[in-house]
Parts: sequence; structure tokens; C-alpha cells
Amino acid sequence: MNPGTLLYDHDGHRCVAFSGLVRGDDGIQANQFLIQDEGEAAILDPGGALLYNPLVLALAGYMRPHEMRWVLCTHQDPDIIGSVDKWMLYSQATVVSSRLWGRFIPHVVPGYMKNAGADRYLLLPDAGGPIPLGRGQLHAVPGHFMHSVGNFGFYDPVSGILFSGDIGASMVASDHPYTFVTDFAAHRPRMEGFHRRYMASNRVLRLWVAMVRQIAPRMIVPQHGLPLKDAAIPAFLDWLEQLQCGIDLMGPADYRWPPA
Repeated sequence: MNPGTLLYDHDGHRCVAFSGLVRGDDGIQANQFLIQDEGEAAILDPGGALLYNPLVLALAGYMRPHEMRWVLCTHQDPDIIGSVDKWMLYSQATVVSSRLWGRFIPHVVPGYMKNAGADRYLLLPDAGGPIPLGRGQLHAVPGHFMHSVGNFGFYDPVSGILFSGDIGASMVASDHPYTFVTDFAAHRPRMEGFHRRYMASNRVLRLWVAMVRQIAPRMIVPQHGLPLKDAAIPAFLDWLEQLQCGIDLMGPADYRWPPA
């Protein structure tokens, strides 16, 4: 069983990353996260159905099912929300997502399920906002058009961790050790292809970078690949600020009929 990687643990507040739960080539490598404070817990980007059982087993070492208060969803992809129906069935947790996806997530929840109505959702406005947990609160942080039109990160002010979803994602093998990036220049090739394709434009990258510099997180922890801290954070932000991506790279040759 994957015991998880402890990112922060002090004075009743804990953040744990789970990596490598995806088996071989069964699905894209993805990380899941647990945030706890004083008997309340939030699971962040819990993954699809293939991850539900291994994640529940991994969580058992840290919490009891009744402590789960929130299921936090950065965006709407199956590797984020595919197991939402099971979390709603086997816990009393509230699902948190962008208001844009509030009408779509119920499509993965069977209609016969009881206790799965609108009161089980906290739908975020574009500006984001606070989410109470234990003695404090998390903050939903806008990341719109950075892979998803209704995209959020979640900032934990106690640990100083910005859980950034697909922003900062890197492509690594499922058995790659989950360790902090120490050489960003060497790590950057694992990020470039994804960010050039999945981020909408340099304009939104620059807006997001300016916001994150104000937050000044101690760690940036994406849903795919390896986490960042120390010198890797300013190096990542400097690179992202200059990156041409998405519609910046599109031209007439990309919309041509008949296709080449």
C-alpha cells in the first residue's frame, strides 16, 4: 500500500500527497492529496474509478471516513472527478468545483443515488473564495483557461502549499520517485509539451504568475508529476511568464481544408 508523501505535518495540520496509485499503463499518472486540520479532511483531485479503492486504502492510515468534509476538484476531467459518485455514496463530503461544471459533474452520478442533490455541491464563482476546514480555511485560486475554462487551484495558508492542478504538471513515469524538483532547467523538458498545448495563451499565464507572486507559496504542488519549492518556484514562474502556448501558436495551417 502506498503510504503517501508527507508534505506538511505540524500542530494538527497535515498535507499528504499520494503518487503512483495508477497501475502501469491503466491511466495517466496523477497525484491525489489529503489536507487535514483538527478532525476535518479534504481530498483534492481524487481521480477516476480505478483509483478509488487504492486511494481509500491509502487514506486509512491517516483518517476515518466520517472526517471527510470536502472533495475538492480543480477542474472537470475524468482523472479528477471520475470517482465523485463513490465519494458521495460512501461519505458525507461536499463536492467543490467551478460553477461552470456544476451541471456536468452530476452526469457521473447515477440518478438512483439518494443524498446526491444540489446540497452536496459547493459551486465556486470565477473569483474563487474561502473554504472552511478545521480551525482555518483553504482558498480557491483562479486558474481559468489554463487547461480548463473553469479551473481552480487551492491554496493552504497554513502549509504555504498551492495545489495548482494541471498548472506545473510534468510528465513522469508512474514509478518515478515523488521528490521535489532540484534542477528546474533539467526538469523543464518534462513540462514544455504539455504547457504549450494545454494552456490557452501567454496572456493568462502572465496574469496567473502575477497572482502567484503575490501569494508567495512555499510549495507549488501540481496534480501530475513532481512538486516545486525553493529556487524551482521562481524559475518556474519566470519560464511560465514568457511561454508562448495555446492560441499563440495557432495559424491558418492548423485550420485547413482539406487536411494535408
